[in-house]
Amino acid sequence: MPSRPRLPPRPHRDDVLIGLGGLLGGVVLWSLGLVNNDWFPRLPDALPLVPLTVMAGAELLRRTAPAVALPLATVALAVDQTSGSLIATVLMFTDVLYAAVVYGTPRAARSIPQATVYLTVAATVVPLVIFRTAVSLLIGVAFGLVVLTPAWTGWIIRGHRDTAATERLRAEQTALLAELDRREAVTAERARMARELHDLVANHLSAIAIHSTAALSLGDPAATDQALGVIRENSVRGLAEMRRLIGLLRDAGDEDEPAATPTLDALDTLLEQARTGGQEFRLCDERPGDAAPLPAPVELAAYRIVQESLTNALKHAAPGRVDVTLSHVTGGPLEVSVTSPYGESPVPRAPGSGTGLIGMRERVSLLGGTLDAGPVTGPWGTVWRVRAALPLGYEGAPQP
Repeated sequence: MPSRPRLPPRPHRDDVLIGLGGLLGGVVLWSLGLVNNDWFPRLPDALPLVPLTVMAGAELLRRTAPAVALPLATVALAVDQTSGSLIATVLMFTDVLYAAVVYGTPRAARSIPQATVYLTVAATVVPLVIFRTAVSLLIGVAFGLVVLTPAWTGWIIRGHRDTAATERLRAEQTALLAELDRREAVTAERARMARELHDLVANHLSAIAIHSTAALSLGDPAATDQALGVIRENSVRGLAEMRRLIGLLRDAGDEDEPAATPTLDALDTLLEQARTGGQEFRLCDERPGDAAPLPAPVELAAYRIVQESLTNALKHAAPGRVDVTLSHVTGGPLEVSVTSPYGESPVPRAPGSGTGLIGMRERVSLLGGTLDAGPVTGPWGTVWRVRAALPLGYEGAPQP
């Protein structure tokens, strides 16, 4: 199927009004006999209306096709000057020239003003050389008003428009970057809140789930009472942790680390809570006694890694001892290692969310450290080991 010919764009409504206004004004001036000159008296009196009509047609193309409108207007102006000029035709030419610079291509916007400078200089020098009178300078002045002034006015207006468009684009880009930064900050804050919420309550809820399942399955009143006691203790502690987290979220003005943030000194209490699940836990702190205090983010990350590892051991580890080891060599990172028996466990289990290891990796990544988690074969068989190395000189840490 043959393609339909592409039609030229419709003239802008303002251009139509300008063309009609110029045409009607020129006709009125011609009917009143207001013709600027009469170089060729034998030419028909109505001849100035021809370039006037052509110039009005060029006005219709001033915005949609300035590359066509300017040559057409130039020819019409030349005919107008030799047939009895109408001021309306000249004025419409200045508008077409102005529009060619404002709405034309960037190359036209640069070349047209430069060309008008050369033409104005020529229109000033040539009559002066030929006639050698001061009055001949008026020809250059009139030519400059008709050609030079509208061209450079259009160049200035276009420059302002281009600058405004550039600034508007820059403002849009700045707003877009700000929105992206805001979304990234919201995403990072949501991830941080998810890690904190998981680390705060997962240990307690896992203990509650394990002991409640055991209480339902054992059938021993003494064991059931003990399980219910553990359930109550963990539920109360979990509720207290949840209230503390909600309080921190509501207090938006406090940017400091809360005083209730757990430290590595509280690991004994954490292991004591974990022992209520029936497994054996041992803490081995190999750090030197005179070591400098750890940065708060590093200490909090180490505590949360141990807490999550103990929770996973309660839910997944086989019977046996769980070892927690802390070590730190001067100038090196803080190393945290948690090993638990690897294999099937006969005790009831609580379902896992699958986000524990993800949260640990995120914490370690924020500090620039490393984390390894998986089964390891050693002298005592296969164990599940979580090992994290947390550098103390992470980016953002306070410098001594």
